Order: sequence, then C-alpha cells, then structure tokens
Amino acid sequence: MKPRMNYYQAAPDTLKALIAVDDQIKASGLEQSLIELVKTRASQINGCAFCINMHTEDARKRGETEQRLYLLNAWRESPLYTDRERAALAWTEAVTLISETHAPDDIYEQVRAQFSEQETVNLTTLIGTINAWNRIAISFRAVHPVKVKASVA
Repeated sequence: MKPRMNYYQAAPDTLKALIAVDDQIKASGLEQSLIELVKTRASQINGCAFCINMHTEDARKRGETEQRLYLLNAWRESPLYTDRERAALAWTEAVTLISETHAPDDIYEQVRAQFSEQETVNLTTLIGTINAWNRIAISFRAVHPVKVKASVA
C-alpha cells in the first residue's frame, strides 16, 4: 500500500486543531489506559491498521498487558475488563457505529452509571476524535511502520 499524501504537510493547522482536542482529552482526567483501549477498539471497528498499530504500542508503553490487547475485540467474553472499561467500550462501539445504533439508551445508562457528565462528554469527544483520525488515516492510506524480523543464521 502506498500513502496518497502527507496530510500533515497538506493541512498542518487543521491537524494541529485535532491534536489539540487529543491533548485536551489526555488532560481531562480520563485514565490513560482507558483512552488507549477506546482508541484501539474504535480503530479495530473501523479497520485502521495505522491507528491499531499506534495505539496498541502506546498502550503497551503505558503498561497494558498483551492479553487485554489480544482480547479487546472480544471484551464482552472476558473477565479482564472493569465495569468502567466495559461501559466505555460499549459506548465506543455504539458511537463509532452511530448510523446503525443511534447511541441506545441502555448503553448510555451504563456509561452514566460509571462516568460523570463531564467524563461522558470527554469520552464521547475521545470517540469522535479517534473516529476522525481513523477516517483521515484510512482515506489517505497511512502506512504503519513495519518491523523487519532479524534473519536466522
């Protein structure tokens, strides 16, 4: 796959604005581990290899376990996630697939049981922002770094 363009070069001010939203969310008080799980899960749904690669690496650097990352796509069937994470992941799926789900009341109630109003707005903005990044990366064919295996002598 070949990138279509360097979108950072093409519209730096626009991307700086999106980065500023990301920075605001990071400083909002939401747990960094939760932020990376949400970013990874939305990226899985959207099929954004660039973002999946980036956010699983970021999660590992922050201490996330391989097992939780491997099972993220099947979080409902695993006991590894907290009630707060489960609510955030359900909301991530509902908001990412908004045209299909219309953000159902039962999932919203799960989120509100775990998150304050401010946190719910921040979480929803996080989900919207990663969806924007996914669409940018996929549309312009961003290519994730490829690590070459060492050859066996």
